[in-house]
Amino acid sequence: MRLFPRTARRRLAAASFAVVMAVGATSAPQTSATAGVSAADDLKNKQRHVQKKLKGAETDLDHSSAALSKATSRLEAARTQLTAAQAELATARGKLEVAEEKDAAMQAALAEAEAELAAAEAELEAGRVARDEQRQHVASMVADMYSEGDPELLAFSSLVNADTTEDLTRQEGVRDVVVGQEVRAYDELKATEVLLEVRERQVTEARDVVAVQRKAAAEQLALRQQLEAEKEAARTTVAGLVSERSAAQREARKARAADAAKLRVLQRQDAKIKEMLRRRALAALRRARARAARANARAGADAPSGGTLSWPVSTYVTSPFGYRDHPIYHYWGLHDGVDFGGGCGVPMRASADGRVVASYWSAVYGQRLVVDYGVQRGVSLAAIYNHASRYTVGVGAQVSRGEVVGYTGDTGWSTACHLHYTVLANGRPVDPMNWF
Repeated sequence: MRLFPRTARRRLAAASFAVVMAVGATSAPQTSATAGVSAADDLKNKQRHVQKKLKGAETDLDHSSAALSKATSRLEAARTQLTAAQAELATARGKLEVAEEKDAAMQAALAEAEAELAAAEAELEAGRVARDEQRQHVASMVADMYSEGDPELLAFSSLVNADTTEDLTRQEGVRDVVVGQEVRAYDELKATEVLLEVRERQVTEARDVVAVQRKAAAEQLALRQQLEAEKEAARTTVAGLVSERSAAQREARKARAADAAKLRVLQRQDAKIKEMLRRRALAALRRARARAARANARAGADAPSGGTLSWPVSTYVTSPFGYRDHPIYHYWGLHDGVDFGGGCGVPMRASADGRVVASYWSAVYGQRLVVDYGVQRGVSLAAIYNHASRYTVGVGAQVSRGEVVGYTGDTGWSTACHLHYTVLANGRPVDPMNWF
């Protein structure tokens, strides 16, 4: 499974090609033994030096890519949190607006209730004054009546002393007037007291209403203050997340720039290696073609039919060679090998006679083994076994077709045990199915 970007894939393929060409070329017979050995030794030394630099660059690139992934994750998290915080801020502002409107209504209702209480208290005070005046009036009337004597004795005296019927009638009329005035005075006093009781009840009720309104207003004020605090907290959170997002964006841009710079350096090194090995490979191929003219070999990396390699495992294909949309990163790129399933620990076998030229760890491909099969059908052919759990052969070992070289695993960027089998023809990935 290919999880590396195309630039990194080309870099790794070039490194593999460099190793294959170096060993493949030095393993072929030379027309001049002394010159061939000297040139091969010199190329091996250069190859080891460049390969060491390439491995260091690969490690740096992996680290930089991890930094970019971390920065991108941080940026996405900041964006998500900012969106949520902005929504919370909008909600808090909406609640606060409703609370402020309700608070204003509560204050208005309280003011109205207090005005009604003030009016009721004023009317109560006026009623008390009227009651006191009426009481004073009745008391004065009674005092005046008794200042002339006992009313009942006076009535009896009038009856005895009356000379005529007219006198008696006149005296009775006078008494009726006096009694009527007394009754009216008492009635007015009673009415004043009843009205005063009504005023007192009104004042009590108004006070109760004011107390309720004051309590509601206080609760609403507390709620508004709480919402104001929530709004301020949300605003502070949004401001912090805006700053976090900006920092994450800067970090992501910095990581991308670092990746790009390292890739440019790697590409320049890769170009030098390719040019050096291209000349060496052309010379080796000319010699090999001259010796293998009887095989009618054809030039070109994608040689057609005619089985040359054996299947590396006795299982099944789960993902073919070819361009496709990457399942994780969603970019269009080359899947530079064939994936074979079958689980963990499946024996991996040499597809032809050859020599192990490299065995190392890759953060992307895990345990890797590179086997050089020499010149086949006019091209320099090699295979890379990736994601292995372990290998049974080491660098420099000669292997025979069908020999077990290791076992499948899920090392590196892998989600399940499998073999990612890459075939390189002149250092370029080709479809392995055309060589089986």
